[in-house]
Amino acid sequence: MQITLDRAMLEQLGLLLIALIGILVITARPLCRYMIKLISDNAVHLILTEKYSENLAEFLPSLKRFSVLNAIEMSLRAEEGKVITRPLGTPKHFLGYENLMFQPHQMTKFPLPVTAKLDMSVVIAPKAEKPLTIQIPLMIGAMAYGLALSDEAKIALAKAANILKTTTCSGEGPLLPEEEAIAEKYVLQISRWSWGERTDEQIAGASMLEVQMGQGADMGAARFEAAEMAGKAQELGQIAPGESPASYPASPGVYTPDDWPEFMAKLRKRANGIPIALKLMATNHLEDDLAVALELGFDAVVLDGAQGGAHASTPIKQDDFGIPSLYALVRAKRYLQGRNITLIVAGGYFTPGQCLKALALGADAIYMATVPLFALAHNQGQKVLPFEPLTTLLYYPSPSKTKLSIDKAATYVANTLTSMSLEMEEAMLALGKASLKELSSDDLAALDPYTAKVTGINLAYRPKSKNRKVKPLHTLKPESL
Repeated sequence: MQITLDRAMLEQLGLLLIALIGILVITARPLCRYMIKLISDNAVHLILTEKYSENLAEFLPSLKRFSVLNAIEMSLRAEEGKVITRPLGTPKHFLGYENLMFQPHQMTKFPLPVTAKLDMSVVIAPKAEKPLTIQIPLMIGAMAYGLALSDEAKIALAKAANILKTTTCSGEGPLLPEEEAIAEKYVLQISRWSWGERTDEQIAGASMLEVQMGQGADMGAARFEAAEMAGKAQELGQIAPGESPASYPASPGVYTPDDWPEFMAKLRKRANGIPIALKLMATNHLEDDLAVALELGFDAVVLDGAQGGAHASTPIKQDDFGIPSLYALVRAKRYLQGRNITLIVAGGYFTPGQCLKALALGADAIYMATVPLFALAHNQGQKVLPFEPLTTLLYYPSPSKTKLSIDKAATYVANTLTSMSLEMEEAMLALGKASLKELSSDDLAALDPYTAKVTGINLAYRPKSKNRKVKPLHTLKPESL
């Protein structure tokens, strides 16, 4: 039997449907409020009446003893019984630059006008045969191809560096030929992997070499899962299918500390006049390491403090190794005073203020990785969120890496570091400084005694004319603290 609906019946059905929707709209809110109240009342009653052994609130006292992150990592360890690796560095907070403040003159010396020309450029290794000049004191840090970042992300960083007229760094992974070809100022790491010696052709395309012995969140030998490098990175690293590559304790060809002089002599010849830097995890053996660096004739030292990041290193290396960046900078600058070596710092630099304070304390330039890493994904997160983390747009093994727009990512990185540089310039104008070379620790004051002891900076609560020089922390005996 076929049912036919005339116009009048359709109108009646439409009115009925509208009436039903109206009833739902009217009753939905009270009904939802009733259900929520019923569930919440029952939950509160159970939490407040059940004994702890049966109570969901049993977990709360534990979270007073350890963090949610600790709980997550306990579960990750329990899942497979393997070493876990954490991205992006330690969540710990160390003594930093927060209690150092810039101190401009006002009546005895005026700020510079907005029309003043400022020199924000840096010459790395000025005594080298081929010194490296960058136009801002910010450098794009080491983020490894294959071990961490994708083709798309590395190419975007190279393009951003060109816009900024600064450097980008290969990181410790296999060299990506497209990245080196694009980058006008390229730092090539001599890394502790089988591919880390680099070929003469690869070295010929670099502006500076960087011997990587450690970084803020990682050092020492480690193994990398084969599946994480499958594909192009595996081929460029000359890794056999299914092979899990392992890093070495030191650069290829260096088996004992006695091998360093021969290694450096060969590398210096291969470098053909470009600077050679040494990258270190900053530790309490800092002066010993710097003494060797000076003896071997390195042109620059990169010190990565405990706040430094890593794509994938163990929580124990991130949380429990090294010394903070501020400590490392102050000690290194004091030890290297008057020496012909460039000091580049890294690890935990996120703001223009932190960077400019480091420069005032004696750093020549700042390596940044986390800031450009997140800038890469700016305004593109909707491609993966909310079901995948933002960084899946950037990491090598991620299926979502091809969704990253390279040109947009390059623009966002360049915009971010340009904005930071302009903010630093505004501070320079306020301080009356026309060049980074004019900055010094005298432009700072410390807000607390501990920061004053660590840095040797005058305390803000004492008149400067009556201030006595505060001895740095590491020169004081424990009983005097």
